[in-house]
Amino acid sequence: MQPKTPSQSFTTVTDMVLPSETNPLNNLFGGELLARMDRAASIAARRHSRRIVVTASVNHVAFNRMVPLGSVVTIEAQVTRAFNTSMEVYMDVWVEDRESGERTKANEAIYSFVAVDETGRPVQIAPIQPESEMEKERYDAALRRKQLSLVLAGKMKAKDATELKALFE
Repeated sequence: MQPKTPSQSFTTVTDMVLPSETNPLNNLFGGELLARMDRAASIAARRHSRRIVVTASVNHVAFNRMVPLGSVVTIEAQVTRAFNTSMEVYMDVWVEDRESGERTKANEAIYSFVAVDETGRPVQIAPIQPESEMEKERYDAALRRKQLSLVLAGKMKAKDATELKALFE
């Protein structure tokens, strides 16, 4: 399969925070943001694989800033690494200041997806060829994150996690 670049899966989802999506402090519910990120990430994963995709895991979420009622929220998602049938999608969440229009990074997240056929069986996908320095950093880190997840899930022995061992040598 021909490798694809992360930019080929790049997805932007922009929306406004409405009253029904906020908590008593008038900030966006965390679960609402998770759902928005899941949709953005699934579009990026589908663009990369051109297959049906299912969420395999939410690997990391950082709620660094509150997202107030009325804010314009933009989620940027792209596939950072593809394995055999799975792929990692990295997302940056931006909040736009209502008056100045200045964007501030509010959150980030990493989700994993698996490409499947119409019967739900995993299918092979194209590899990723990172281009920018940021894409290369995220690509390299994706293997460490995957190995750590496998070790924690008991699906890989710590001694076999070559990328993790390299961090401590």
